[in-house]
Amino acid sequence: MRITRHAAVGAAVACALLAGCAPTKTIGETSADDPLTKTFPEGKRPQAPDFSGTSLDGKKISLSDYRGKFVVLNVWASWCGPCRGEAPELQKIHDKWSKRGVQVLGMDNDTSADNGRAFQREYHLGYPSLHDPSGKQLLKLPRGMVNAQSIPFTLIVDPQGKITTVKMGEVTERQIAPLLKPR
Repeated sequence: MRITRHAAVGAAVACALLAGCAPTKTIGETSADDPLTKTFPEGKRPQAPDFSGTSLDGKKISLSDYRGKFVVLNVWASWCGPCRGEAPELQKIHDKWSKRGVQVLGMDNDTSADNGRAFQREYHLGYPSLHDPSGKQLLKLPRGMVNAQSIPFTLIVDPQGKITTVKMGEVTERQIAPLLKPR
Protein backbone atom coordinates (compact mmCIF):
# COMPACT_ATOMS: atom_id res chain seq x y z
CA MET A 1 0.00 0.00 0.00
CA ARG A 2 1.39 3.40 -0.99
CA ILE A 3 0.84 6.34 1.35
CA THR A 4 0.82 9.76 -0.24
CA ARG A 5 2.49 12.76 1.34
CA HIS A 6 -0.92 14.39 1.92
CA ALA A 7 -2.19 11.28 3.69
CA ALA A 8 0.90 11.20 5.90
CA VAL A 9 0.52 14.88 6.79
CA GLY A 10 -3.19 14.34 7.47
CA ALA A 11 -2.40 11.42 9.74
CA ALA A 12 0.20 13.49 11.63
CA VAL A 13 -2.25 16.35 12.11
CA ALA A 14 -4.97 13.92 13.24
CA CYS A 15 -2.55 12.42 15.78
CA ALA A 16 -1.68 15.90 17.03
CA LEU A 17 -5.34 16.79 17.41
CA LEU A 18 -6.09 13.60 19.30
CA ALA A 19 -3.08 14.18 21.54
CA GLY A 20 -4.20 17.71 22.32
CA CYS A 21 -1.17 19.27 20.67
CA ALA A 22 -2.88 21.41 18.07
CA PRO A 23 -3.72 25.06 18.64
CA THR A 24 -7.29 26.29 18.61
CA LYS A 25 -6.53 28.83 15.90
CA THR A 26 -3.90 28.97 13.17
CA ILE A 27 -1.12 31.41 13.96
CA GLY A 28 2.11 31.41 11.99
CA GLU A 29 3.03 29.06 9.20
CA THR A 30 3.39 25.32 9.64
CA SER A 31 5.26 23.01 7.36
CA ALA A 32 3.95 19.81 5.76
CA ASP A 33 7.18 18.20 6.99
CA ASP A 34 6.58 19.27 10.59
CA PRO A 35 2.99 20.31 11.36
CA LEU A 36 3.82 20.80 15.06
CA THR A 37 6.26 23.63 14.34
CA LYS A 38 5.12 27.16 13.51
CA THR A 39 7.43 29.83 12.17
CA PHE A 40 6.82 33.55 11.96
CA PRO A 41 8.49 35.55 9.18
CA GLU A 42 10.19 38.84 10.05
CA GLY A 43 7.66 41.62 10.25
CA LYS A 44 4.94 39.22 11.40
CA ARG A 45 6.53 37.95 14.59
CA PRO A 46 4.43 38.44 17.72
CA GLN A 47 5.98 40.12 20.74
CA ALA A 48 6.85 37.56 23.41
CA PRO A 49 5.16 38.23 26.74
CA ASP A 50 7.53 39.26 29.49
CA PHE A 51 7.31 36.06 31.48
CA SER A 52 8.53 36.86 34.97
CA GLY A 53 8.55 35.56 38.50
CA THR A 54 10.83 33.45 40.66
CA SER A 55 13.25 30.86 39.37
CA LEU A 56 13.58 27.42 40.92
CA ASP A 57 16.72 28.83 42.56
CA GLY A 58 14.62 31.52 44.29
CA LYS A 59 15.87 34.44 42.17
CA LYS A 60 13.71 37.02 40.39
CA ILE A 61 13.80 36.33 36.67
CA SER A 62 12.10 37.55 33.52
CA LEU A 63 12.35 36.90 29.82
CA SER A 64 13.29 40.55 29.25
CA ASP A 65 16.48 39.94 31.28
CA TYR A 66 17.79 38.25 28.13
CA ARG A 67 16.91 40.96 25.59
CA GLY A 68 19.68 41.09 22.99
CA LYS A 69 20.03 37.29 22.92
CA PHE A 70 18.15 34.50 21.23
CA VAL A 71 16.17 32.65 23.90
CA VAL A 72 15.15 29.01 23.70
CA LEU A 73 12.21 29.01 26.14
CA ASN A 74 11.15 25.48 27.02
CA VAL A 75 8.01 24.70 29.02
CA TRP A 76 8.29 21.48 31.03
CA ALA A 77 7.31 19.52 34.14
CA SER A 78 9.15 16.77 35.99
CA TRP A 79 6.31 14.25 35.51
CA CYS A 80 6.33 14.69 31.71
CA GLY A 81 8.04 11.82 29.84
CA PRO A 82 8.96 13.83 26.72
CA CYS A 83 10.30 16.60 28.99
CA ARG A 84 12.66 14.06 30.52
CA GLY A 85 13.68 12.93 27.04
CA GLU A 86 14.55 16.42 25.86
CA ALA A 87 16.30 17.68 29.02
CA PRO A 88 19.78 16.44 27.95
CA GLU A 89 19.23 18.02 24.52
CA LEU A 90 18.36 21.39 26.07
CA GLN A 91 21.46 21.20 28.24
CA LYS A 92 23.45 20.44 25.09
CA ILE A 93 22.01 23.61 23.49
CA HIS A 94 22.93 25.56 26.63
CA ASP A 95 26.49 24.21 26.62
CA LYS A 96 27.06 24.62 22.89
CA TRP A 97 25.25 27.88 22.15
CA SER A 98 25.47 30.09 25.26
CA LYS A 99 28.75 31.68 24.14
CA ARG A 100 27.12 32.53 20.80
CA GLY A 101 24.35 34.74 22.16
CA VAL A 102 21.75 32.06 22.96
CA GLN A 103 20.09 31.64 26.36
CA VAL A 104 18.11 28.55 27.31
CA LEU A 105 15.34 29.36 29.77
CA GLY A 106 13.01 26.78 31.26
CA MET A 107 9.51 27.26 32.58
CA ASP A 108 8.58 24.61 35.12
CA ASN A 109 4.89 23.77 35.52
CA ASP A 110 5.31 21.45 38.52
CA THR A 111 3.08 22.31 41.46
CA SER A 112 6.05 21.69 43.74
CA ALA A 113 9.26 23.63 43.27
CA ASP A 114 11.02 20.75 45.05
CA ASN A 115 10.09 18.44 42.15
CA GLY A 116 11.41 20.99 39.67
CA ARG A 117 14.69 21.37 41.56
CA ALA A 118 15.06 17.57 41.74
CA PHE A 119 14.54 17.43 37.95
CA GLN A 120 17.22 20.10 37.45
CA ARG A 121 19.67 18.14 39.63
CA GLU A 122 18.87 14.80 37.97
CA TYR A 123 19.55 16.18 34.49
CA HIS A 124 22.38 18.53 35.55
CA LEU A 125 20.61 21.53 34.02
CA GLY A 126 22.78 24.62 34.11
CA TYR A 127 20.22 27.09 32.81
CA PRO A 128 17.53 28.83 34.89
CA SER A 129 13.88 27.81 35.02
CA LEU A 130 11.01 30.06 35.98
CA HIS A 131 8.60 28.29 38.35
CA ASP A 132 5.00 28.65 37.08
CA PRO A 133 2.91 26.08 38.99
CA SER A 134 -0.44 27.67 38.14
CA GLY A 135 0.29 28.24 34.45
CA LYS A 136 -0.45 31.98 34.80
CA GLN A 137 2.60 32.92 32.75
CA LEU A 138 1.39 30.80 29.83
CA LEU A 139 -1.90 32.71 29.77
CA LYS A 140 0.10 35.69 28.53
CA LEU A 141 0.74 33.96 25.18
CA PRO A 142 -1.37 35.04 22.21
CA ARG A 143 -4.58 33.00 22.04
CA GLY A 144 -4.21 29.93 19.86
CA MET A 145 -0.42 30.00 19.68
CA VAL A 146 -0.05 26.77 21.66
CA ASN A 147 -2.13 24.31 23.59
CA ALA A 148 -0.67 25.29 26.96
CA GLN A 149 -1.95 22.05 28.50
CA SER A 150 0.20 20.02 26.12
CA ILE A 151 3.80 20.09 27.25
CA PRO A 152 6.57 20.19 26.41
CA PHE A 153 6.71 23.03 23.97
CA THR A 154 9.47 25.42 23.03
CA LEU A 155 9.46 29.04 21.87
CA ILE A 156 12.38 30.65 20.08
CA VAL A 157 12.53 34.36 20.90
CA ASP A 158 14.77 36.68 18.88
CA PRO A 159 17.03 39.37 20.40
CA GLN A 160 14.26 41.97 19.95
CA GLY A 161 11.85 39.90 22.07
CA LYS A 162 9.76 38.58 19.17
CA ILE A 163 8.68 34.94 18.82
CA THR A 164 10.26 33.39 15.73
CA THR A 165 9.21 29.76 16.21
CA VAL A 166 6.91 27.60 18.31
CA LYS A 167 7.61 23.87 18.48
CA MET A 168 5.16 21.53 20.17
CA GLY A 169 6.56 18.31 21.60
CA GLU A 170 10.03 17.09 22.46
CA VAL A 171 12.96 18.93 20.86
CA THR A 172 16.54 18.06 20.00
CA GLU A 173 19.59 20.24 19.53
CA ARG A 174 19.61 19.19 15.88
CA GLN A 175 16.06 20.56 15.40
CA ILE A 176 16.71 23.80 17.26
CA ALA A 177 20.15 24.71 15.85
CA PRO A 178 18.89 25.76 12.38
CA LEU A 179 16.33 28.05 14.02
CA LEU A 180 19.01 30.11 15.76
CA LYS A 181 20.90 32.92 14.11
CA PRO A 182 23.07 34.16 16.95
CA ARG A 183 25.91 36.60 16.57
